[in-house]
Amino acid sequence: MGPLARVIGLAWLALLLGACAGGGTRAANGGNDSADIKTASDQTSVEKRASIRLQLAVGYFQDGKLEVALDEVKQAIVINPAFADAYGVRALIYGQLGELKLADESYQRALRLSPNNPELSNNYGGFLCQNGRGVEAIGYYDAAIRNPAYQSPFKAMQNAGACSIRLKQYAAAERYLLDALRLEPDHPATNAYLARVYFERRDYQRAGFFINRVKTTAKLDDLGADILWLAVRIDRRLGDKESEASMATLLRRHHPGSTEFAALQRGAFDE
Repeated sequence: MGPLARVIGLAWLALLLGACAGGGTRAANGGNDSADIKTASDQTSVEKRASIRLQLAVGYFQDGKLEVALDEVKQAIVINPAFADAYGVRALIYGQLGELKLADESYQRALRLSPNNPELSNNYGGFLCQNGRGVEAIGYYDAAIRNPAYQSPFKAMQNAGACSIRLKQYAAAERYLLDALRLEPDHPATNAYLARVYFERRDYQRAGFFINRVKTTAKLDDLGADILWLAVRIDRRLGDKESEASMATLLRRHHPGSTEFAALQRGAFDE
């Protein structure tokens, strides 16, 4: 699993812990109450036992104990074979272990059990995009964004924008990212992605506007090598020598072994 997919997964796991404790999932009892929010009192004893196992799996996953997490999630599935969230967590674990085929199968199983789950759609989109299947990923992001029950459409918008950049579909990326920006205007990653979009389109004034927003909304020492290198190149295009030198210093200080710093040393500003 790449960094983006891990961030997506951990955000979902935080929500999942609350759901396992008794909130956030829909009851599926087949009657008039099938659309009700399921709370702890609605859970059967089987569902409660499976939820406890899944909570343990999530905790072990977050601690990096992947094999123990996998064992716990397998036990949750044995207890409740229709537990969609358990398959979703199993997919994250397999992805982290590099078992991509098994991860893909788990995502698909989860979505068959819970086809209208926007978090699963968003996570599967992240998995697909990280593994060279970006065109497929966009459809899952769109499904999450369109879902009126989705409480975090910003995440899917931002992820769809990032994936569109990978596909070099900059007009689509711009659309997704501007939608995300309307929901969270000061999010550094969204502003960085937009700076990248406009840099690739040679619209350096707009690229500069958004990279400057990153500089004012993020802790500079925490910026990744890719963002710092982008900032160096944008500042260079705009003739801002002082900022260019400052960003280059941060890149050298914090990421001396990165490919971006190697490019800086080569003077490969146009690669």
